[in-house]
Amino acid sequence: MSNGDPPLPSAARTDVSRKPSARSGNLEDANRGKLRFSHRRAAVRGMEQDQRLQRAFWGGALVMLFTLIIAGWVLDFVFHITPLQGGVLSQLIVPIVITAVVYAFLTGVVMQGVHRAFDLPVTFSHTFGCLDVATPVIVAAVLSTILINIGFMLLIIPGVYLSVVYLLVAPLIADKKLQPWQAMEASRKAITHRWFNVFFLLLAMSLIIFASMLPLFIGLKWAYPMSVVLIGILYREIFGVEQALSV
Repeated sequence: MSNGDPPLPSAARTDVSRKPSARSGNLEDANRGKLRFSHRRAAVRGMEQDQRLQRAFWGGALVMLFTLIIAGWVLDFVFHITPLQGGVLSQLIVPIVITAVVYAFLTGVVMQGVHRAFDLPVTFSHTFGCLDVATPVIVAAVLSTILINIGFMLLIIPGVYLSVVYLLVAPLIADKKLQPWQAMEASRKAITHRWFNVFFLLLAMSLIIFASMLPLFIGLKWAYPMSVVLIGILYREIFGVEQALSV
């Protein structure tokens, strides 16, 4: 860290075990298209994981599943709203509730990948580490979902474009504390410069996940955590980190 950088809080200094990679990007350069992004390096690093990461990821996945079950029970037995209902109220409320529940914890799971990208320890507690930014993350998720759905209704291609460029919205809010629209625009502008690289990287990851389902779903044990690490590496390469990552 250079002498011109602001000092880190004492807690943050003791938590960080390694400085960010020299290959890390930053928000200003990313928005200008000055990226040091390599899809080959991201793919290779994405395959690197360990049992600690797998336990943290699947622990977070179980939290999301359990919370979804509770949310479904509340909607059904308290408000008498089910996903199978065809009413307008159900079609509006159920997707918003699912988005809120998933993204409240999914952001923490994605930040596990960011920690791994910087070779920092990954723990199950990271699943709950982004609840303080749950509200802006949920707002951004709802807005981006609406725009993506509109894009798919407009000849599909705009929806595909938006679904790729909004990939890093959640970690931008969690790390750099951007507002929802700021994070959406920052992610869109940066990824647009390397859209095809990111698209084909995500396509390859999707094919790996699909192939891992074939032998009794056993390969998913590695494939899903690999996808989280890949997102973390993309974030590191494009944006870097604004603040110290806590262990």
